[in-house]
Amino acid sequence: MKLGVPQQRTDGETRAPLTPQAVKKIVGLGAEVVVEAGLGRGAGMADAAYADAGATVVDDPNAIWSDSDIVVTLESPYPGNANRLKEGAVLMGMLAPLANGDLVATLRDRGVTSFSMEFLPRISRAQSMDVLSSQANLGGYKAVLMAADACPKMFPMMITAAGTLAPAKVFVIGAGVAGLQAIATAKRLGAVVEAFDVRAVTKEQVQSLGARFVELPGAAQDDKATGGYAKEQTEEERQQQAELMAKHVIGADIVIATAAVFGKAPPLLIPADVSERMSAGSVVVDMAASAEHGRGNCEATRPGDTYVTDEGVTLIGTLNFPALLPASASQVYANNMHAFLKEIVAEGELKLDLEDEVQKGAAITHGGKIVNELVKQTVESQ
Repeated sequence: MKLGVPQQRTDGETRAPLTPQAVKKIVGLGAEVVVEAGLGRGAGMADAAYADAGATVVDDPNAIWSDSDIVVTLESPYPGNANRLKEGAVLMGMLAPLANGDLVATLRDRGVTSFSMEFLPRISRAQSMDVLSSQANLGGYKAVLMAADACPKMFPMMITAAGTLAPAKVFVIGAGVAGLQAIATAKRLGAVVEAFDVRAVTKEQVQSLGARFVELPGAAQDDKATGGYAKEQTEEERQQQAELMAKHVIGADIVIATAAVFGKAPPLLIPADVSERMSAGSVVVDMAASAEHGRGNCEATRPGDTYVTDEGVTLIGTLNFPALLPASASQVYANNMHAFLKEIVAEGELKLDLEDEVQKGAAITHGGKIVNELVKQTVESQ
């Protein structure tokens, strides 16, 4: 069985889907691994390291797409590359199928079995494969470092002969994986941190990291009823939440916004008039920035851009935080891929079982059909 790994060609993408260490483990599963030359260049991994791990390094990406039984990617492939996949091949990666209907249709029509790793079920057995968590963890860390660099204040309190410097105030919106890591990082740097999330279960997690949990009347939702994800709010709920949150945003030196609803536009939690009332020198890092929707949690965010408003507030709308830590991000992503491959490969042969909870959850297309109902409805409605 041949497993191919092409280079990632999206602008600004520095991560590699597999590291040499992961390749060595996958070779141990009985697979022949072929990688495109330059695969790990952005993450500081040389072609020779892949070759030493047992991979064949090739210059022609077309051969990888057309000859491989399994293609491991990080991003959604271009339709032209998807058209090169052979019938019955497996494609796995973060395919963003809800935003790529044409890709899904191509994979269906070519009889490709595709696994989009964002759709893995939130169960204990799938934790080692959870790409969203592994990448968000690094993103939350990097977001705080970027905020610290942009902020004119120090994070920790400092008592000196020249006077006392008050600690920076950090407000984290959303206490998922990225938010919790942002809280932990800001605390380690010495800031005073408070955080908010609509999921009631996160209160204890926030407090365990030494931050104050902001409770907004009527905002909490039942975490068990939503499978661990934040649910989409009504417009009335969202507006009430934003109004109650405004004073915490305005009073912060740094806001890290991470609130997201799976498969939906990011909730608008910081209206433009609120960010305009923040103090000069304040920083908003909008980890929910979405090019597709033209904003993030903050209305004034420019996805993909960092700028300073007329009021002196720095708005950071970086779209790919993990790519700013390519070595670490590639390592954990590759470990996620290896964990999933162990589920579908045994003794050098493909062992698909779409009745299995993990495989079924991540599967998007199989046998000429779209097998994920949410994706099917989205594609058919376009």
